[in-house]
Amino acid sequence: MLNNLKPASGSKFEKRRRCRGLGSGLGKNGGTGNKGQKSRGTGLIRLGFEGGQLPFNRRLPKRGFHNKGHIVYAIVNIDSLNTFKDESVIDITTLIEKGLVKKEYDGLKILGEGTLSKKLTVKANKFSASAKSAIEKAGGKVEVIE
Repeated sequence: MLNNLKPASGSKFEKRRRCRGLGSGLGKNGGTGNKGQKSRGTGLIRLGFEGGQLPFNRRLPKRGFHNKGHIVYAIVNIDSLNTFKDESVIDITTLIEKGLVKKEYDGLKILGEGTLSKKLTVKANKFSASAKSAIEKAGGKVEVIE
């Protein structure tokens, strides 16, 4: 019956009232101790703060140059394109489905290592000169994607 419903035992409890007398269990200082930064109202210390000492992440040496405009290409050699059927169109999505490329990165580059024995249409951002000639020699087409 709806009038007999009760919450499970232990699921409901009264909110603890801090700083409400010594007999409350959390009286006087309310569980924050005596004086000092952590006992104050806004005594929060940010992550990595070392009390004015130079923080660890600033003490470590910084080395090298990190180019924010660096472009990373997914690289595929032409010998791995032999797994596709004749006259098929190959682009980044078909290579990801086959498992030849892990992810898209900033583009696709085809390199000319190995030999190609199938007539394929390859769409990529960049081609090496040897890859381009090998694809065209096998009777395929090269399409540069901008």
